[in-house]
Amino acid sequence: MSGNGTTAGDDPLQTAVWRLRSRGCWADAAALLLPATPAAALQRASLLVERCLYTERGWEEAEDALRTAEALAHSDDERGAAACERGYLAYASTILAVRDRADEARAALGRAAALVPPGAPQRAVLDFRRGLVAENLTSAPQAARAAYRRAHAGATAHANPLLLSFTWRHLAGLALRDGELAEARHGFAESLRIREELGYLVGTAPALVSLADAETEPEASRLREEARRLFRLLDGVPTWLARRLTPAPPAATA
Repeated sequence: MSGNGTTAGDDPLQTAVWRLRSRGCWADAAALLLPATPAAALQRASLLVERCLYTERGWEEAEDALRTAEALAHSDDERGAAACERGYLAYASTILAVRDRADEARAALGRAAALVPPGAPQRAVLDFRRGLVAENLTSAPQAARAAYRRAHAGATAHANPLLLSFTWRHLAGLALRDGELAEARHGFAESLRIREELGYLVGTAPALVSLADAETEPEASRLREEARRLFRLLDGVPTWLARRLTPAPPAATA
């Protein structure tokens, strides 16, 4: 993801894009943006890349949009932002088992790190995505935690609440893996709170499921049932959440 989940200056176009994006209508949101400038082309590409991660489809459209953004990029910041999206698309392809592009993901994010200076707003997004690669492609939880913490600090400094919802959730996931239930519960709850406040509907069901993993019964079951309701409302998006929402089969009896 990129963007901060707000509509700075109440720009009607950005307000419309956010409302569509937050409800999982990435193609409709992208259609509002004419790729005539580096910024618009990059935003359009980021929407279509995000659609791939949530729906496991639209790969060619995302590739085409990304190539346009790369062609229009002229400054280091623009090239770095495009490389960050390139790495994220390769990560999505790998983690969803579409095609193994792990090397491409690492190379593109490394290229972005060389172009985007520390302290820049885009750096926080980049740090988060490098954390995803470290956690899920490299199996390096300590490196992932360090990257998530840098992203968390950057998101706080640049008032990016949507990114904060992601860093809270992934730091909490690492805490849960380490058996730190209180820390995990707090992080998951913060992630859910931010997403609900922003109206980020497409990300709310995953946040509910994550919090359920750290809760005890009956609260855990209540959270999962709410997640199922939202999942059905959004026609099964994100697709990868289906596996975690499928009820466990009844235990065998003698």
